[in-house]
Amino acid sequence: MKKIIRLAFTLTAVLTFAGCGAKGGQNAGVSSSPSAQPAAEITIGTEGTYAPFTFHDKSGTLTGFDVEIAQEAAKRIGLTPRFVETKWDGMIAGLDAKRYDMVANEVAVRPDRLEKYDMSDPYIVSRAVLVVAANNNDIKSLDDLKGKKVGQSLDSNYRKTAEEHGAVNTVVEGFNQAIDLVTSGRIDATINDSLSYLDLKKQRPDLPIKTVYEEPNATSNAFLFRKGSTDLVQKMNKALADMKSDGTYLKISQKWFNSDVSK
Repeated sequence: MKKIIRLAFTLTAVLTFAGCGAKGGQNAGVSSSPSAQPAAEITIGTEGTYAPFTFHDKSGTLTGFDVEIAQEAAKRIGLTPRFVETKWDGMIAGLDAKRYDMVANEVAVRPDRLEKYDMSDPYIVSRAVLVVAANNNDIKSLDDLKGKKVGQSLDSNYRKTAEEHGAVNTVVEGFNQAIDLVTSGRIDATINDSLSYLDLKKQRPDLPIKTVYEEPNATSNAFLFRKGSTDLVQKMNKALADMKSDGTYLKISQKWFNSDVSK
């Protein structure tokens, strides 16, 4: 009986040792190849409902200009991006609560934000543009809006700008409705963001509209980080600079806007 027990113990020990040896060999293979190691994550807060910057395509995949820029920048600093979708109203609070490491959502660079947060170098700029029908030759500047009909949403800063220049406003729900009124001749013009205009022309190139004025002062947009993220910000800035110098940024920009939106 003792011989049987001793033999069983010996066989168990051999099998256990062999199993450990095989497992150890596999682990050694993984650790000897750094490229096979999973990259550390960087979590990124974004809306996922704000086309063309961050939204879901027809297949349900998160995509957009900001998403692609963030993905490429993260890859260049050796991090795997994981997006955390949230509403804009709570996005910055989510950064404060450490739900993610950064925000990529066309966040405007403002003095009040720079006091409390770190921000990357700007990666996209936008300006207000005045849009009219393609055959309209009467309006060439904001000063020409006096007595003209415009279409702006009620709470828009652009409405205030138009009315300050003597325009009569027709309240619209958004940019697309304003454009429909412009092309049908029911209003004369609308003021909106240059990026929205470029996106619309990308989607509907045959629309008979044009821009006749562009605001000289641009709004810069950048990635947002918690204060004290100096090392991460510096790495992301280098990645963004490299993307611009090697043409990757322009390729992504042309894909989404048919234009270079970095300047």
